[in-house]
Amino acid sequence: MTTQIELSSGSAALATGMLLLAPLALAGVALINTGLGRSRSAAQAMLGSLAIVSAAILAFALVGAMFAAPAMEAGHSFHFFGKDWNWAGKGPWLFSGFPALPLRTQLGILFEFLAVALAALIPWGSGADRLRIAAGTSIAALLAAFPFPILAYWIWGGGWLGTLGSQFGLGVGFIDPGGAGSIHVLGGFAALAVIWITGSRRGKFPREGLSTAMPGHNAIYVLFGCVIALIGWMGFNLAGALLWLDANPERLAVVVINTLMAAAAAFAASFAVTRLRFGKPDASLCANGWLSGLVASSACAAAVTPLQSLFAGLVAGIATPLLVEVLELALSIDDPSGALTAHLASGLWGLLVAGVFSHHQGQLIAQLVGIATILGLVFPAVYLLLALLNRTVPFRVEPDGERIGMDLHELGGAAYPEFVVHRDDSYR
Repeated sequence: MTTQIELSSGSAALATGMLLLAPLALAGVALINTGLGRSRSAAQAMLGSLAIVSAAILAFALVGAMFAAPAMEAGHSFHFFGKDWNWAGKGPWLFSGFPALPLRTQLGILFEFLAVALAALIPWGSGADRLRIAAGTSIAALLAAFPFPILAYWIWGGGWLGTLGSQFGLGVGFIDPGGAGSIHVLGGFAALAVIWITGSRRGKFPREGLSTAMPGHNAIYVLFGCVIALIGWMGFNLAGALLWLDANPERLAVVVINTLMAAAAAFAASFAVTRLRFGKPDASLCANGWLSGLVASSACAAAVTPLQSLFAGLVAGIATPLLVEVLELALSIDDPSGALTAHLASGLWGLLVAGVFSHHQGQLIAQLVGIATILGLVFPAVYLLLALLNRTVPFRVEPDGERIGMDLHELGGAAYPEFVVHRDDSYR
């Protein structure tokens, strides 16, 4: 849902402060992606994260922002069945006249800059140990130029999903204040496309039905990344509540509590499931559980009660380790960062929760319409675009590069030069 009501000075200052914290979500995800990869690819993973964030920001500034254009003016639309269907914005090129825009619009654009950078990092983790930096930055630029701004406009910028309430009486329209759909589901679908296009890491599935364990090389990076991500998520959820839902100041403490409750409940659930399943808790799966709770909160933290947020986190945390096992063992999907569960599945779950527990009549239908749109339109478009991109910029590194490690192959030096990190029995 979007609105033209200007922010009060206090709300604007608070939203600005929260957006200054939001980049910590990017730092957290970058650390998690790096820690869950192999040691011989750690430097490439971190450098690639910076390159991807840069590419996404530049592509959004040059192209994407024109289509996202949150509440600047009437966008591109067509008339059908007596209704106007807004499908893309009409923003100025290279932010001409940006200082004269309303403060809410300026902050909305800043939110989208950070959001697209976070979305672009998600497929990078799923392509760990085999995805080239050139491919990662090209994917980021493509997402930032087309799929993300269109989806962001539909949800936040006055597009047709956000106006389902005013046009069709479906609650307050499709809501996604923290970006569960526009950031995490979009990034998760891009991750799935990357996995399908690049294939699994060499030696991951030596024979049909079998899977070789390739644990992340640094659990400290992963767990510390979870702590940092929490702060960034609070920034995103609070800023989103202010900018896209017009949340009252007295509601903001509940948004923070809901974010904490979802993450904590998801972590506790993943901890318990892995403890029962394996006899001991699994650090990487517990970290993915924590992240899945944060992702679910992106959609519902500003729309539910703490108890409902706890329920959302519990379900996400229980599902995370089970889905990881199903994807790997039953479907032979090699997803080093767990993006398909932590981002894609949990994002869809959070969007559903926001509708199930809403007091607005028709809100659940609005959420289902939004989910169906993302599944039926956005994913096929993203897969087609990335498949075409792969023909121009090959995603997967050469076999020799994967054997010696992405650090040596792409950077000419290792992240940990004082250690022997290149031995791998799967290549013998």
